[in-house]
Amino acid sequence: MNVVDAEPAPPIRVVLVDDQELVRAGFRMVLDAQPDIEVAGEAGDGVQALELLRGTRADVVLMDVRMPRMDGIEATRRVAAAGSGPKVVILTTFDLDEYAFAAIKAGAGGFLLKDAGPAQLIEAIKAVHSGDAVVAPSTTKRLLDRFAVHLPDSGQAASAALESLTDREGEVLRLVARGMSNAEIAGKLYVSEATVKTHMGRILMKLNLRDRVQAVVFAYETGLVKSGQRGHST
Repeated sequence: MNVVDAEPAPPIRVVLVDDQELVRAGFRMVLDAQPDIEVAGEAGDGVQALELLRGTRADVVLMDVRMPRMDGIEATRRVAAAGSGPKVVILTTFDLDEYAFAAIKAGAGGFLLKDAGPAQLIEAIKAVHSGDAVVAPSTTKRLLDRFAVHLPDSGQAASAALESLTDREGEVLRLVARGMSNAEIAGKLYVSEATVKTHMGRILMKLNLRDRVQAVVFAYETGLVKSGQRGHST
């Protein structure tokens, strides 16, 4: 009996949300050229985005922060609250959108700089769609270093949760928060990438966090890592 070839995976459906039509057009031009990505729709603000998503199946939303009527922070919060909705990647101009952190905490899956090149845009969409929360460790690190001063003070509950981690789990969390990838952490700690992933899964479970980005923000909030620290052990 002949073996039937597996059908190709369906394209990743992306919704573009930005109040600048030229920005959306530039993203669409890049994404339309990809055989495994499909632009499912566009919206000019958060209100339009939520209306669109109610009737459109989407896997990933590229969400601007500053928009009229409803900004990307509130729109992200509402998308995440739905539970089974698409993953959200926050679009930030880096120099202006310090409020992007609020959207990350509201449920976004990562950052993307608006001046990112086509390859980084595509990588970000595929990474978030596959379940990875980081677009690129270096990007997350730079943004955290810049905006850590805007993070609120941690409470007793967060500090107590941090104490539930083992020494090795705490070490892994510190390295993740400093922008290191799983492969880099594995090399530094002389363990396998699978072991690092296991530690990361336990960290997320113990801290009741959704993904890697929330873990990074948590590490900064609790003071486990300070702004300006680099990838070395303390």
